[in-house]
Amino acid sequence: MWTKELLGTDVYHLAAAFVLYSILGWFLESVYMSFCNRRLTNRGFAKSPFCPIYGFGAVTCYLILGPLRGHYVWIYLIGAVLATVFEYLVGRAMLFLFGELWWDYKEKPFNFQGIICLESTVAWGFYAIGVVGFVHAGIYWLIDRVDIGLGVRLVEAVLAVVAVDYVIQLTRAFHIDVRQKGGQIKERCRSILARWY
Repeated sequence: MWTKELLGTDVYHLAAAFVLYSILGWFLESVYMSFCNRRLTNRGFAKSPFCPIYGFGAVTCYLILGPLRGHYVWIYLIGAVLATVFEYLVGRAMLFLFGELWWDYKEKPFNFQGIICLESTVAWGFYAIGVVGFVHAGIYWLIDRVDIGLGVRLVEAVLAVVAVDYVIQLTRAFHIDVRQKGGQIKERCRSILARWY
């Protein structure tokens, strides 16, 4: 499975890049927000140092924009638009599922519903150039320094820990008492599904 080709690369490289970008994204955002808040701030949903939105965003950015390598204006424009649309969709999904947004741009100029803003859109374009033009090659270089057998075990271990962490945090976010899981989980699932219909 890990060596199967997918979108011009193998599953192992995509999964390892996802893990590394998720950790790197958590680190960068936590450092930035700790600086802004003047206190240590964990910007992840869960306890682990992992923000999957960055992993998904960076890998998707590279897969979509990689063929444009060297055409920085197009990478910037398309990356800014795609990331802004993605941020908006994630924000709407969070409001729908959790009833709250984990970021707020209401105080920023040129914002829309507090979910997206011009400042972030401008930044997303530069992030796209960074990922496609510079960072992704370094991520793949790092992945290739580790034996694939060990790399697969590391990726599996990280994803297993993160999965457990996220399940725990989701049960707390949805106020699910695992000890009374039967009726309560079914009722909560019905409540979530009722929002979709």
